Amino acid sequence: MKENITLETKHVSIEFPGVKALDDVNFSVTTGEIRAVVGANGAGKSTLMKVLAGANPTYTGDVLLNGKKVVLQQPVDAKKLGIQIVYQEVDTALVPTLSVAENIMLNEMVMHGGGVMRWKYVRDEAKKALARLNITDINVKTLVQNLSLAQKQMVLIARAVRMDCRFLILDEPTAPLSTSETEELFKIVKRLRETENIAVIFISHRLNEILEICESYTVMRNGKIVGNSQVTPQTTTKEIVEKMLGRSFEENFPKEACPIGEDIFKVEHLSGADGKVDDVSLHIRKGEIVGIAGLVGAGKSELCKTIFGAYKKTGGSIELNGKTLKIKNPSDAVRQGIALVPEERRKEGVLVNETVAFNLSAANLGDFCKASFVQRKKVNQNAEKLVDELEIKTPSIRQYVRNLSGGNQQKVAVGKWLAADCDIYMFDEPTKGVDVGAKQDIFRLINNIAKRGKGVLYASCEDSELLSLTDRIYVMYSGRIVAELETKEATDNRIMNFAVGGKEA
Repeated sequence: MKENITLETKHVSIEFPGVKALDDVNFSVTTGEIRAVVGANGAGKSTLMKVLAGANPTYTGDVLLNGKKVVLQQPVDAKKLGIQIVYQEVDTALVPTLSVAENIMLNEMVMHGGGVMRWKYVRDEAKKALARLNITDINVKTLVQNLSLAQKQMVLIARAVRMDCRFLILDEPTAPLSTSETEELFKIVKRLRETENIAVIFISHRLNEILEICESYTVMRNGKIVGNSQVTPQTTTKEIVEKMLGRSFEENFPKEACPIGEDIFKVEHLSGADGKVDDVSLHIRKGEIVGIAGLVGAGKSELCKTIFGAYKKTGGSIELNGKTLKIKNPSDAVRQGIALVPEERRKEGVLVNETVAFNLSAANLGDFCKASFVQRKKVNQNAEKLVDELEIKTPSIRQYVRNLSGGNQQKVAVGKWLAADCDIYMFDEPTKGVDVGAKQDIFRLINNIAKRGKGVLYASCEDSELLSLTDRIYVMYSGRIVAELETKEATDNRIMNFAVGGKEA
């Protein structure tokens, strides 16, 4: 057994403009331990992990390794100490135009570059890294841009453990994974701990997973650590949530009663997205929230993007308010009253390097212009109104979106469409990486959209959300809709049965 090593922070603080993101944080983790770090969006979890990963060099206080002070000014400093992080937004950490092998070996190629590239060595080592994770179905010559989200996540984990990793930080690692893929990841995590004595720091808003995989958890709130606890058979998700929020909490998100009108939106025999959407027909009525259920890879995201014009349609029709639409690209969809809040918010849902104010007007910028000039006052008034309505936590409407927490970025992604006043709102995994408190805010927004007589299409892997929020549920399997269920008659088991290709008993 390798010698245990402890990584800790002492009185670490960090400030961003108008926000104290970390406030006198004392944290520690020891190799051989699987520890969760939990907290609401904006609690400081990701900021603390970025300090440990060398990506937040402006911190004050100390970071110590076995009691010895270390300086983390850039990611390479952390990597040399055996601290690796796998970020939630996988596409920001991968180079899409490089192969799987090149992405897995990227750290080594950068840190020890120079000379002639030994491609056989690169590919062989990448295969070994994947084999170490018991992954055999990914060709190392494949370009990363052609992988699924789940496969990209595994490539990142393979890259992290490829080097001398002693502390592995996983930020929302299961968000893009199916149930079976999550189970396989947990096996990998346990094996790394048992055979290599690696410490795993696990960040997840899926609290039931924390009870399954972690032995202990640290709770953060408002930039501070408010407690450390062991996971016992008696620990409940409700107990963890109440520590996170500092108050009692009931996780329930029912659809609010509102009149359901006539059909507002129809899709008939739709195909596209390179075969990932196959002969799909569905309809949505005014005031109705319609769910799209299915496992990862079922075609939920591809369906939304095909409707939105981001993926090529090869057959079928789309009808809104009785009119057949011609949608060649997302601009056509927006002009004709269709909105999409995509799964990968940092890549597709918001402009992270623009301000909150700009983002909240971006979907309907023409309404904020006069004679080709942006009317800054109108933009700011719109932003102030939406920040207040959506309870977006930001020190200013001039704050850059990249500095907001994940939950507040998601609210911005939703809020920008409210100013556009669309007829159909599509949400693709809107609560991915969002804490339970922010989930309530997002569900309230969706309920309000339905109460305005709009139609909502809600795609999610979270069956509990679909069963709480929707009126009807379509289940997808292998690019096709295989079942249509009235939510009041649906159950987890019925949804899962269809999602894995089963038939009605």
